[in-house]
Amino acid sequence: MNREESVQHFLDLIKKSRRGKFKIYVGMIAGVGKSYRMLQEAHDLLDNGVDVQIGYIETHGRTATEALIAGLPLIPRRKIFYKGKELEEMDVEAIVRMHPEIVIVDELAHTNVEGSLNEKRWQDVMVLLDEGINVISAVNIQHIESLNEEVQGISGIEVKERIPDSVLQEADEVVNIDLTAEELITRLKAGKIYRPEKIQLALNNFFKTENILQLRELALKEVALRVEKKVENEVVVSGMGIRHERFMACISSHEKTPRRIIRKAARLATRYNTSFIALYVQTPRESMERIDLASQRHLLNHFKLVTELGGEVVQIQSKDVLGSILSVCKERQITTVCMGAPSLRMPSALLSVLCYKKFMNRLTQMNTDLIILA
Repeated sequence: MNREESVQHFLDLIKKSRRGKFKIYVGMIAGVGKSYRMLQEAHDLLDNGVDVQIGYIETHGRTATEALIAGLPLIPRRKIFYKGKELEEMDVEAIVRMHPEIVIVDELAHTNVEGSLNEKRWQDVMVLLDEGINVISAVNIQHIESLNEEVQGISGIEVKERIPDSVLQEADEVVNIDLTAEELITRLKAGKIYRPEKIQLALNNFFKTENILQLRELALKEVALRVEKKVENEVVVSGMGIRHERFMACISSHEKTPRRIIRKAARLATRYNTSFIALYVQTPRESMERIDLASQRHLLNHFKLVTELGGEVVQIQSKDVLGSILSVCKERQITTVCMGAPSLRMPSALLSVLCYKKFMNRLTQMNTDLIILA
């Protein structure tokens, strides 16, 4: 490490020590009581003389949640005019000026109105943490980026507002708010989650018992994973005899499959407390002169997703895709490759099969695992 790097490293350590602490409540679905729990905690903190303020809370009209706001100091929201309407957003600059010891920020995955300081509320939270303000926030499991396909498979609904997994990695504490499916449905039928006219629609869709059970399992696993990472990071263990996992996602310019592959690699990297790379081999038919606009757009979206999930994009120009994958595996010491199922087209199917057999034999020799996603 040279002198300049040493100085920067020291400054980074100082900044990290001054950074605010971050606590996230995770729920399996709307209505489990995340906002309610945050407000309860705010009252407890206030009773103990802690300077806690409400930066943003969303009650969704729930009577019990609204009752808890009474007596808690609220920082007024910022009014923004957008398309002829007056809308309200969390006032990040006002919070920074007031600099409370702890601020409550609900709806972590929320997309801010155009004209706000940041595009997403989780980015607002990062600003507050960098200012040394401690933050307590909440998010539902369906808003976590790498779980997007799993949630869509369970519910049949694609959740548009999502947070990168790196936001959870930033958290000092991740707490699961858990209810059984029976308790949640009882709360729903009693009108404690949605207004009466919305109850039956919810029961027929997102709040089906089988959906709730699967989402609950996802939430429990996610929080357990975060606790496991915290133990690995904070408890000193011997690294002798452990294979250092390195993951690689092989992506293309197709619209959907690469996103599943990227998320799979990111989840594996998180589980093993490591990073991942995404490899795109640009063949001559996808050169800058020949690639169509739709493919370019898909690629840019894939690259953006890799970055959001904490990965690194590697681009190579070559007509030999499999050979390029093997070269990068060797160079980067990749232990697991994630890729889509091979496309076997006649009349070259036999040649393709032989090439893939040779490819898999080389991976075996290199002690590299292969995961093929359908």
